[in-house]
Amino acid sequence: MSKIHPTAIISPKAELGADVEIGPYSIINDEVKIGDGTVIGPHVQIDKWTTLGEGCQVYFGCTIGNPSKDLKYGGWRSYTRVGNGNVFREYVSISRATTEEGATVIGDDNLLMNWTNIAHDSVVGNRTIMANLATLGGHVIIEDDVRLGAHAALHPFVRVGKMAIAGGCSKFVKDIPPFALSDGHPARVRGLNIIGLGTSSTNPLSSLPPETIQLLKRAYRILFRSKLPLREAVDRARNEIEPNPEVEHLLEFIENSQRGIGI
Repeated sequence: MSKIHPTAIISPKAELGADVEIGPYSIINDEVKIGDGTVIGPHVQIDKWTTLGEGCQVYFGCTIGNPSKDLKYGGWRSYTRVGNGNVFREYVSISRATTEEGATVIGDDNLLMNWTNIAHDSVVGNRTIMANLATLGGHVIIEDDVRLGAHAALHPFVRVGKMAIAGGCSKFVKDIPPFALSDGHPARVRGLNIIGLGTSSTNPLSSLPPETIQLLKRAYRILFRSKLPLREAVDRARNEIEPNPEVEHLLEFIENSQRGIGI
């Protein structure tokens, strides 16, 4: 049985799964879908065209699926799609997409701490952790197992590669490559996320074997310590390091970067 507080306002056009809980004074708008076992705290607004997966926890004051703040947005239908097992702490804000029929997407098992802001058309992967006041501009892409420090600010269209760390109180205007630790004003690559590569508290299967970490260390030295132009360094790393999926992901990420890499 779902537990709905009598002061909550639930649209008759919303769809609630089994065992959903909705706290005092929360608002669930038209065409919202909430998966089984999700808990919505007090004073939460879930706006229209939003889908929340199963087993999510949404704390006090969150707004999910609010209209895009992009001045180009004209009120047409766009979406916010949230996966399973996510935890949104107090006052998290997630905007739906600007583009008609587009979507802002959040994957599974993410932790977004207080006042985190996810702007329109962003895509967040799985098992990410964003500390207080981390802010994503529009169209930002976050791959799996990423960590964003408190007050990290990401410019629109920035990409963050898998298992990377973005330092707290830092300004990111260029892409953060996979497996790297970046911070500064503006941020640049400072090293490899060595601790994160070998251990993952949220998903041990995400950890990398020692031999892969050694290959990534070699690739890092070539890419960021050889003083070669980055394109030449990518070619050298590909020629000198034996084939490995994680190393290849790193090299392809750099090759495909549209905003460049902070080095």
